[in-house]
Amino acid sequence: MDYPELSAPTASAPTSLIPNAKPNARYEFVVHTFGCKVNTYDTGLIQKNLTSHGNIGISDRSLTTAVHVLNTCAVTAEATQQAVRLIRKIKSKQPLATVVVTGCAAQVDTGAFENLPGANLIVANSHKGLLPQLLDQYFKGELKDKVFKSNIFKKEDLEIGGGEELQHTRSFLKIQDGCNSFCTFCIIPYARGQSRSIPIEQLLMKINSLHREGVQEVVLTGVHIGDYEDASYSSCQGLESLIEHVLAKTNIPRIRLSSLEPIELTDRLLALYQNPRLCPHFHMSIQSGDTNVLQQMKRKYTEQNVRSALQAIQSYVPGAHVGMDVIAGFPSETDEQFENTYKILAETPWTRLHVFPYSERQGTRAALLPQLNMAKRKERAARLRELSLHRHQAEALKQVGTTKKALVLNKLSNTTQALSRDYWALDLGLNETQHSHLKNTEIEVVIESVELKQMDVILKARGFSS
Repeated sequence: MDYPELSAPTASAPTSLIPNAKPNARYEFVVHTFGCKVNTYDTGLIQKNLTSHGNIGISDRSLTTAVHVLNTCAVTAEATQQAVRLIRKIKSKQPLATVVVTGCAAQVDTGAFENLPGANLIVANSHKGLLPQLLDQYFKGELKDKVFKSNIFKKEDLEIGGGEELQHTRSFLKIQDGCNSFCTFCIIPYARGQSRSIPIEQLLMKINSLHREGVQEVVLTGVHIGDYEDASYSSCQGLESLIEHVLAKTNIPRIRLSSLEPIELTDRLLALYQNPRLCPHFHMSIQSGDTNVLQQMKRKYTEQNVRSALQAIQSYVPGAHVGMDVIAGFPSETDEQFENTYKILAETPWTRLHVFPYSERQGTRAALLPQLNMAKRKERAARLRELSLHRHQAEALKQVGTTKKALVLNKLSNTTQALSRDYWALDLGLNETQHSHLKNTEIEVVIESVELKQMDVILKARGFSS
């Protein structure tokens, strides 16, 4: 189906985003975020754009708000169904609510929402930046169509913004979007388009702006940040150049990178971690430890690359926190190939795994391959999760007695009150008064004990200086 393009919006600002509204009335919206860190960043951008456009503000009420924006995920078919279920739940509690579906599922699973009565407006990633104008036109009765979507591979612009979602302590900053890899299991290139990057100078300005607003840590994120490239320079500048510029031209205390692939952990990049502002924390999307499976996935590295990357991290940044994504039960994965993955993980240094039983995604090449039964996938995933839990606990116990720099988070919870530079969740035992005094500051703490909570690890710590 061909979907309509949006005509250029007029320059005049709307009086309201709600039909038949009283003059100067204020209405609220809530964004429901599904999926990855990039979506969390995009939610901040949606919030910024909507609040600057008309008489509308952010709500903290999840199901009793006038306008609901679903920023969806499409990494699995189940992710799309989660959004469908939430729409039905919203409409059952508030039949007159306006529901807007945007994000990755709106781009690749448009049909799941197009005929769903509860979805009032579908704004695919190709049109996400025009969401405020579309909402305005919708409430004025000027839209003839429900769906706004176009070829995502023609999208070249990339808007900078976001960050509100992390409450001014830590902020995600999207440096890159899209992907050119087309791994056989992944739908994301079709949801987000070709790889494109935000220029270094714009990123430096944004980081400095966030720091002035009180943000103490920036997390550089994207769909594939290893593909980062600023072509505005005479010679294209990659991720290493960006980090060098950030270290030289900003003063934000803590800088963290999101997911990388093993071959992207170059000596040049790892050497930059000698600067303490770069947090000693790595996340690698390895997906498998078997070379043949990696080839079937169309990954660009081998088992040896995985081993070499993990050893290089330990050489350059001893004691770094290393998390990894692994898929269990990829199509045609043999018992021997799975055992190869298990073996490499048992033999190499890392901290924890994020394990996913393979979920076939229609539209990907892997969905056409012979599939393993779900019981086999879950069995393999369970073994890897058990390995991860034991390793995570063992690594946590090594932290007892050590001293760390901890950023006290803006929100007080029953478990995590602070985050160390090496990505350990910390319970400092703070009461509300102490937390109010220390929040958004970095203090030194000593790790006293380890507690297991809901299959996760929390370090109990005591602060002794600020």
